[in-house]
Amino acid sequence: MPTRLLLLARHGEQEQDGAGLSERGRRQAVLLGERLSRVPLAAVHHGPLPRAAETAALVARSLPGVPVHATDLAGDHLPHRTDPAGLPSAYARFLDGLTEAERVDGPRVTAAAARHFGRPPDAGDVTELVVTHAFLVGWLVRDALDAPEPRWLGLNPLNCGLTVIRYTDGLPPRLVAFNDAAHLPAELRGTGLPPEYQV
Repeated sequence: MPTRLLLLARHGEQEQDGAGLSERGRRQAVLLGERLSRVPLAAVHHGPLPRAAETAALVARSLPGVPVHATDLAGDHLPHRTDPAGLPSAYARFLDGLTEAERVDGPRVTAAAARHFGRPPDAGDVTELVVTHAFLVGWLVRDALDAPEPRWLGLNPLNCGLTVIRYTDGLPPRLVAFNDAAHLPAELRGTGLPPEYQV
């Protein structure tokens, strides 16, 4: 049965101004690439924003010959038009602050990303890496677990942590790993989490 092993990584830690990666983020990306250097990747896909593109470029240094593709499907977009009613106030405030365009465009792009990345391949086994953002990782994990749609909000991927989902023809998706950061030293593992979650 054809299987897609989808490796998802949130981009490395970004600078405070959001322009690109911090020094810590660059270290995270290099270490992620070293970890993946023996994985038979068919391709690396990344979102168009600088933090994702820079992460993918640093990872790819350890992956000679593996093609790297920029795609809007791996971008930073709202994955679902989630109704804020009944959600914790912090989630409701975040959702209330989104524009109408974000509420319409984001779910459309995310649905296309799920159709493209979140399915078994047409033939043969495929292993791919997608360097993306927290929302898409959360959405694909939620989808793999068949959890209620608003649960994407409660998932917090680490910067350069690995999430792995297996898509096999005829079987439901299988979450293999979430937030695996074994390749990162302790001082680089907690980035990307809200401050109250950092331990």
